[in-house]
Amino acid sequence: MVHTTIETHPSAFSHELHKCMVTKERSVDAHHVDHRRVRIINDGIKRLYKKNLPGKHHAECYLRHKYRLNLQASTLQGTISFIQHFLTFLNHIGKNHLEQLTRRDLEAFIEHEQDRGLLASTVSTKVKCMKAFVRFLIEQTVIHPELLFRRLTIKVPEPLPRAIPLDDVRQLLSVIKEVRDRAMILVLLRTGIRIGELLKTKISHVLIRERKIVIFEGEKNRVGRVVYLSDDALRALKAWVRERDAGKEYLFYAKGRDTMCYTTAHTMFHRYLLKAGLDHKGYSLHSLRHTFATELLNAGMRLECLQPLLGHNSLEITRRYARLTDKTREEEYFRAMTIIERGQNDEHYQLDSELQAILEEAELFTPHS
Repeated sequence: MVHTTIETHPSAFSHELHKCMVTKERSVDAHHVDHRRVRIINDGIKRLYKKNLPGKHHAECYLRHKYRLNLQASTLQGTISFIQHFLTFLNHIGKNHLEQLTRRDLEAFIEHEQDRGLLASTVSTKVKCMKAFVRFLIEQTVIHPELLFRRLTIKVPEPLPRAIPLDDVRQLLSVIKEVRDRAMILVLLRTGIRIGELLKTKISHVLIRERKIVIFEGEKNRVGRVVYLSDDALRALKAWVRERDAGKEYLFYAKGRDTMCYTTAHTMFHRYLLKAGLDHKGYSLHSLRHTFATELLNAGMRLECLQPLLGHNSLEITRRYARLTDKTREEEYFRAMTIIERGQNDEHYQLDSELQAILEEAELFTPHS
């Protein structure tokens, strides 16, 4: 209803009404999330005591500390799962008290996780969780600081972001006829938002006239941002808005439900990959985000402009995409290779050496100029 008002009555009053209603929505959402966080923490602590794991009292203090940091519910859930897993491991190796923890125990845990055949990135995440817990125990003077005197890390490969080539994008879009699904895929592809952020987007967060979607809280860093709608994404979204149930609160929802879960979205995407004959290429919904970033850089957008659109805290994270799109390096390579293939490299190198001599001479005269 809010969305319709904005489109048909773009007055100052309607914009103020929209702002008030969105503020109220966010307040209700925050209240709901806080209740969920409380339930997650309490249930996690109960499980620790029920299993009678070693160090459960210290673990409870740590979890309550994490709650006070106002972490997201999903982050709290992951922390609880890790603590339970870590304490269970310590119990299996005969550690009855956390005060008995040694450097060798920490190394044994890492080896145990690696032996399970987990990805290096997954093991690295567990190591970070373990070190955060150990640091807390050190601050509480439960264990000695020497446990972390030396670095405790594992090497994680840095793969390039996996973007979808233009021909495959066209092939994928050609098989998507369902109005809702086409709108979802195009919004992900043209805005770069994460699937979790899209599934949490409400109809009142979409400003059709301004061609914007407001993300009040980013999924990873909890920082809000605004993303923009391209012509094709806008057309697809307008078509979906005309068909969707106006009584539904969220922009996208599954049949017979008010929302859509991750599993439904991923299943839908895989179905279209299969239909387009692209299922063997390993694309995921997150590949649409990589494609968005890569295409914008190829089109000449600066990293500094792309960073806030992707919701990255650091420019270094965004810079990963530049490795895929470094046109200067590509042009330099093919220019040099053309010279080499033509057999003109001797002349080219001679010119380079002459230029180098001139530069060296200029450098000698500089201090005396």
